[in-house]
Amino acid sequence: MAQVLEFKLPDLGEGLTEAEIVRWLVEVGDVVAVDQPVVEVETAKAMVEVPCPYGGVVTARFGEEGTELPVGAPLITVAVGAPDSGAPAAAEGSGNVLVGYGTSEAPARRRRIRATRPQPAASVAVDAVAPAALTPPAPAPAAPASSATSAPAAPAVLLPDGPVPVISPLVRRLARENGLDLRELTGSGPEGLILRADVENALRTAVASDRAAHTVQAAPTAPMAQEVPRPNGSAALDGGRRIPLKGVRGAVADKLSRSRREIPDATCWVDADATELMRARAAMNAAGGAKISLLALLARICTAALARFPELNSTVDLAAREIVQFDQVHLGFAAQTDRGLVVPVVRDAHARDAEALTAEFARLTEAGREGRLTPGDLTGGTFTLNNYGVFGVDGSTPIVNHPEAAMLGVGRIIPKPWVHEGELAVRQVVQLSLTFDHRVCDGGTAGGFLRYVADCVEQPAVLLRTL
Repeated sequence: MAQVLEFKLPDLGEGLTEAEIVRWLVEVGDVVAVDQPVVEVETAKAMVEVPCPYGGVVTARFGEEGTELPVGAPLITVAVGAPDSGAPAAAEGSGNVLVGYGTSEAPARRRRIRATRPQPAASVAVDAVAPAALTPPAPAPAAPASSATSAPAAPAVLLPDGPVPVISPLVRRLARENGLDLRELTGSGPEGLILRADVENALRTAVASDRAAHTVQAAPTAPMAQEVPRPNGSAALDGGRRIPLKGVRGAVADKLSRSRREIPDATCWVDADATELMRARAAMNAAGGAKISLLALLARICTAALARFPELNSTVDLAAREIVQFDQVHLGFAAQTDRGLVVPVVRDAHARDAEALTAEFARLTEAGREGRLTPGDLTGGTFTLNNYGVFGVDGSTPIVNHPEAAMLGVGRIIPKPWVHEGELAVRQVVQLSLTFDHRVCDGGTAGGFLRYVADCVEQPAVLLRTL
């Protein structure tokens, strides 16, 4: 007799609690093998294919394409041991995990340094230090309304005045940011579960009511009613196009906002003569062998500078009131893709030579363009290198990639008038900028780091001997 097993959306790790169904890879009635990908989902980190740990016949799918599901929600059910499945009557999961999810590497060695000055009290989880320990457990989800099988009622979230049937953190955040009391809503989901659509409908109703009231009051003195602010304070405009902040774009928005809220950043910059660096790269590539990218040379300069100024290869643990300095350099680099800005991370960049760095930059960039980056590729960085010169701009004051402490920005390298050896000459000039968390160091350290980077750009001969 066939046994029907339910496969739920697995824990995606890195604090991710939901995913959007992009494309189903199987239909109801299809026979699937163990660990065969059954659905393609997009998280706030990347787009991945989810393999099913059971082999058998697909009896149900949960959620249409474009639907967001919380971790733990049913994805499919599989009849194991069905006559046409070829699977045993009782089967267990394969135990495999998604690439980039689940198991994690041992954390890098790090030094904790007590902060020297009082900081504003806060309770913030620094996910780059210990993601598994600091990330709260994902809430238990409820079965979708369109589920083909029954599921237990969703657990209620306890608020001060009593239980409210809502489990999605997105729903709770949407209500909180718009000043909406969830106790006043009646959910349309199973067992009265409050869904995102319920919150959005309530917000639209509130806006419409406010607009109608304002129109009545303004009618005697104005021919047209003015727009009324939305509950969250943003203008309610008719005829505009609304673009949901979700997926990669939403993750970027959340991270940048958090960085601005928590990190007291400062920026310093300097112009440098990159003529000798460009000549050195040309000579290296003319010698044969694998080509060396400019980004790889800048990365080698960064790792050398961080060895001299380790304060900038760190993060701030507000909950423990400590500065955490890392022994390894996991170097993030900003890359623009069709899906938005991503920051892949080169692991142990300090231990790689220029050729290995070039290859890894190329691999991660290509994966980013194709949407194949995993959460493991996009998290755990300790310092970021941002080459915004590729956009044809000279300078920028980038936002620190939370929870890191610093980011080096590199503008375009262009011919400019420059005093060289006492005479005016045309040289290849670049503007370098360093944005840093002022809690981890003072301006003297930041300036020393940036000056060392500029010196290596101008006179790379000593550094290149170590490549």
